[in-house]
Amino acid sequence: MSYLQLAYVHLATVVPALLVGAFLLTREKGDPKHRHAGKVYLMLMFATGVVTLFMPAKVGPQVFGKFGWLHGLSLLVLYTVPAGYLAARNHSVGKHRRSMILLYTGAVAAGLFALAPDRLLHRWLFGM
Repeated sequence: MSYLQLAYVHLATVVPALLVGAFLLTREKGDPKHRHAGKVYLMLMFATGVVTLFMPAKVGPQVFGKFGWLHGLSLLVLYTVPAGYLAARNHSVGKHRRSMILLYTGAVAAGLFALAPDRLLHRWLFGM
């Protein structure tokens, strides 16, 4: 896949994930709707974490010829998704809450960094 195709797949997973995540953070916890939407959210976030590992860093320094500092957030996602899921399955509410807040905060932070000049999303949105 080309970088542009990967960017489209990434947006197709991360934008709905951010919307579902906001829904989950603002509503009652633990009911069937929360559990169903949470599974959808985790699948979307895991998919976006995997996709971003195939996208080479275009801005800033690279490690191993491909990975930039933002890929650290991808690794955080790939750790936090199963950790948060397992915490929920084990009824460890506090650990699950911390994992999900970290996951959502990391996604928002990555989105803000994606708006920086010289990044693809910045060029798409602001034409620069």
